[in-house]
Amino acid sequence: MRLAPLGRTGLFVSQLCLGTMTFGGSDGMWGKIGTLQQSDAERLVGQALDAGINFIDTADVYAGGVSEQITGQALRNLKVPRDQVVVATKVFGETGSGPNMRGATRSHILDGVKQSLRRLQLDHIDLYQIHGFDPATPIEETVRALDQLVRDGHVRYVGVSNWAAWQIVKALGIAERWGLARFESLQAYYTVAGRDLERELVPMLRSEGLGLMVWSPLAGGFLSGKYSRQQQAEAGSRRTEFDFPPVDKERAYDVIDVMREIGNARGVSVAQIALAWLLHQPQVTSVIVGAKRPEQLADNIAATEVQLSPEDLGRIHAVSKLRPEYPGWMFERQGEARRRQLQDSGRA
Repeated sequence: MRLAPLGRTGLFVSQLCLGTMTFGGSDGMWGKIGTLQQSDAERLVGQALDAGINFIDTADVYAGGVSEQITGQALRNLKVPRDQVVVATKVFGETGSGPNMRGATRSHILDGVKQSLRRLQLDHIDLYQIHGFDPATPIEETVRALDQLVRDGHVRYVGVSNWAAWQIVKALGIAERWGLARFESLQAYYTVAGRDLERELVPMLRSEGLGLMVWSPLAGGFLSGKYSRQQQAEAGSRRTEFDFPPVDKERAYDVIDVMREIGNARGVSVAQIALAWLLHQPQVTSVIVGAKRPEQLADNIAATEVQLSPEDLGRIHAVSKLRPEYPGWMFERQGEARRRQLQDSGRA
């Protein structure tokens, strides 16, 4: 399992990260995603650690906090040394009925970290992430609150999830101006069936040196290999019960057809090809994989051994590339001569 630094930090994380959204669900939305209880979840945590995964991601809203609780107890039951695992969690979502029990406010962040530490049974969180953008809270308030957590030792690094590029850059500017802890990572939706972040977020990540953690790399199971134009989602499946994230299905079927051909030629699954494509993208630090069964996790882990050829990558790129969008098509047109100069100089 390859390790890489998280953003500009010296913290090394595995190329796969175990996601825990399938832990603890019962009724409602979380039950549709997964209902693994302590023993089954613990088995997956042990399997991931044995495979070399040292990175685990959860959130305070997953199954109403039960996911954090199960994750923390699993680490304790498995007697995992604290310095052998990187634990990430998130704050933002609604954790109660009060008007201030949500968002990226100083109040919610300071209360949220205490509750997450208690559920996880940890003395610190390695990576604490803002789970979404809060239009009601000034970005400076959020950045200052996170900096306090770092200074107090509750959190080692801070990150963000589901923000736009301009919002992240504004936060980075505030942190640099006042000498505060900066975002070191972005957790974002990225998949071969949904490459939208390549327009603005990927260039920003490269420019500012943030790490990228990918959530839902199989597009909510749509790229698992179970679906095609000939085989639609059946009643009771994850995609019929919880059709998220949104996918341009006709376009995705074209991508699946190509990946199935490549997978069949190599004797690997469509899911492994989809994950391997992400692992071949230089901007990706770690891909979050969640599972309900050990064999599903094993299949995902095996994707780290799949080496795609330039021809394979070219075929997948051709069928999945983004449609031209302004101002991107003007960047491409106007910047062509300068890109050639960079290539000739060896700097491209």
